[in-house]
Formats: sequence, structure tokens, C-alpha cells
Amino acid sequence: MADETHSTTHFGFQDVPEGEKAGRVQGVFRSVASKYDVMNDAMSLGIHRLWKDAMMDWLAPRAGQRLLDVAGGTGDISFRFLKRAGRGHATVLDLTESMLIEGRKRAEANAMSDSLDWVVGDAMNLPFADNTFDVYTISFGIRNVTRPQEALNEAFRVLRPGGRLMVLEFSQIPNDMMQKVYDLYSFNIIPRMGQAIAGDRDSYQYLVESIRKFPDQDTFLGMVRAAGFENARYRNLSMGIACLHSGWKI
Repeated sequence: MADETHSTTHFGFQDVPEGEKAGRVQGVFRSVASKYDVMNDAMSLGIHRLWKDAMMDWLAPRAGQRLLDVAGGTGDISFRFLKRAGRGHATVLDLTESMLIEGRKRAEANAMSDSLDWVVGDAMNLPFADNTFDVYTISFGIRNVTRPQEALNEAFRVLRPGGRLMVLEFSQIPNDMMQKVYDLYSFNIIPRMGQAIAGDRDSYQYLVESIRKFPDQDTFLGMVRAAGFENARYRNLSMGIACLHSGWKI
């Protein structure tokens, strides 16, 4: 494990001591928790719902599977998984308790309460035994982890042999002109939306910056493989604004 006393990492475009990042990320999501779902719809014009549906299409949940949804926040992925599977169990894990509280308020959470657990925990140090889950998902969360490679290593550890990793994350558009247009939108519009809707410009400025600091598709694919996953591949969504990475624990 890295020495957090001397090592630094990025928090948006800032360099900060590794030991500080988790607390800063918690502060961001505590601030926006009550408006998180509304802002997702506003920022993406609702397209995030299509991306999450595409994630489920590729994942193809099966009845009886156990899901660990890391950085699962308000439960979007877990609810979709359980509906597709028909029966199964989902554990929603998030570093920020206020996000889980918002998730438990949703109507889907009441309807699926027997099939859901809500756990406060760290993606880099999961509170679960080896070989516990059939599926591990993380949606728009791994870029906020202090050391993403350790999170992937933990994903491999807690998955059963034959288990599936699926990561949905913002990525890079493989077209310079389109990327510039998207950057203009991201840096000029999204923080203003954050101020207008959530009363928090700074948190959404961080979220935009964190996207730009995240590795591109091929670099992240190498990280998935380095964690031990096989048959690792990715699919771009909306020209690469978002990307799905998949891997198997064989």
C-alpha cells in the first residue's frame, strides 16, 4: 500500500496528500446528496439512464445472483440489476452515508427492501470475504477513488470465480474537435447548473475536473487486466463521453 503521508494524488486539478482525498470526496457528495439524482438528469439531459440501461444489457443479470454495487450511492444500478434479474440480492456500498440515506428514501428501495443491503465502506478496503459476489459494479465512482488500481484489486478479491466486473465511467472522446466542444459544455455549463440546482458550484467544478484527470479507455483497460481480470473489453457510449469496461474473474 502507498505511503499516504508523502504521496499525493489529484482532487480535480489540485494535487493533495493521498490521505486527504477520501475526506474531500465525502464532502462533495454530502453536499450534493439530496440533489444528486436531479443533477444527473440535468447534466446528461437524461442520457445517464440510457447508459445505465446499456450497462444492464451487457451485464445480462441472472436470477439468484449476488451483486456488490460500489459507490452505489442512491441505488440506481442495484435497482436496475434486481429488476432485470427477477430475484437476487444487491449490496449497495458507498463511502458517504448521506448518499445511502437518499437511496433508502426511494420508492424502489421500499419495494426491494428484502433484497437490498446498504453499507458504508471504502472501495479500497471492502468489508467482505474473498469470493463472495457474482457481480461487481461501479458507476461513475471509480474516478473518485484515491487509488483506482487498489479498488480493482479488491473487486477481483471479493468476486467468486466466474464473477463479472462492470465499470461505467466518464471517459475521453476519441475526436479532438468533439472533445473540445464537450469541454466547453462541461466547464462552462455544469458548474452553473450545480449552483442553480444544488446550490454548490465548487462540487460540480471538481466533478468536471475529475473526469479530465481519469485515464483514457485503453489505459484503464490495462488497469483492469493488471487486477487479474480476463476477457477484458470496453464499449464507448455516446462517442466516448462515457465508457463501459467489462472483465471476468476466471
